[in-house]
Amino acid sequence: MTDDPTDRLKVLLVDDHAMVRSGFAMVLSVEDDIEVVGEAADGLQAIERARATRPDVVLMDVQMPRMDGIEATRHLVADDLGHVVIVTTFDRDDYLFDALQAGASGFLLKNAGPEQLLDAVRAAGRGHALLAPEVTRRVIGRMAGGAADAPDRPEPAALAHLTAREREVLVLLGRGLSNGEIAAELVLGEATVKTHVSNVLAKLHLRDRVQAVVYAYEAGLILPTEE
Repeated sequence: MTDDPTDRLKVLLVDDHAMVRSGFAMVLSVEDDIEVVGEAADGLQAIERARATRPDVVLMDVQMPRMDGIEATRHLVADDLGHVVIVTTFDRDDYLFDALQAGASGFLLKNAGPEQLLDAVRAAGRGHALLAPEVTRRVIGRMAGGAADAPDRPEPAALAHLTAREREVLVLLGRGLSNGEIAAELVLGEATVKTHVSNVLAKLHLRDRVQAVVYAYEAGLILPTEE
């Protein structure tokens, strides 16, 4: 994973439907900064191809034979074999939280347009976690429903390491807000917000913003009644 914008991002496509892989490949292959380095039809193949090609980004379907995308994501993240972006549809949103816990860096909807696909690949390849706003709302709703079942859950001790401002930032991260939106909400500069976000992730030992969403809900910082 490189910060050098001149380097081509290597992408592995994982889906049990060849037509889906071909469609993504057509969009990605014409870009100067992106290279499709392989394809896989299931989770086991994905792990094998990732070890051979060392992709920056893995576009991962969920429902596949032999090994599903969530289990494959666990293996890829554990072995540092690329940033995984789950390719999903709304009727499978019950998998989203499991994928987050498995270490996925974000989500892409299967009906996403070419620009969204390119933005997702570039963001993930450069280490930026992403959640489409409409997907975030689905994840939030499911997490909030789970939080309602455990209202007396004790607050994690690690939260004591955050300043009051960092705690506010974590709550807004949990709602899926971008740095710009957080800056507007708290009347801060984006550079200041970026620093706060970095501090929150470091203090709570979180890999990225997606993990921050999970943490905020598991910690009970956002009530089930909140949007």
